[in-house]
Amino acid sequence: MKNLNRNMKLALFGAALCLMAGGAMAGTTGTEFQSLYTWINNVVTGYFGRAVAVAAVGIGAILSIARVNPIPILAGVGFAIFLQYTPTIITGILTAQV
Repeated sequence: MKNLNRNMKLALFGAALCLMAGGAMAGTTGTEFQSLYTWINNVVTGYFGRAVAVAAVGIGAILSIARVNPIPILAGVGFAIFLQYTPTIITGILTAQV
């Protein structure tokens, strides 16, 4: 009975928080960091990011041949895909309008 009472209080508290939530403004404020964001985004999505992605696949291929194991090249390919698409996904999440 005591546990049910605690769960009921938590549920009411959660419902109250949901009702009080306002509009989200993620990614639209903090213009003092815009130049840093632009620089990092250009580094990751530019030729440096491409070079790192190709190097990850290359090193994974070399390690796969050395160990006779496909996991290192799969990790390199996964890292390259992650590096290519993550900035777009993060920008989409942080600039979403609620």
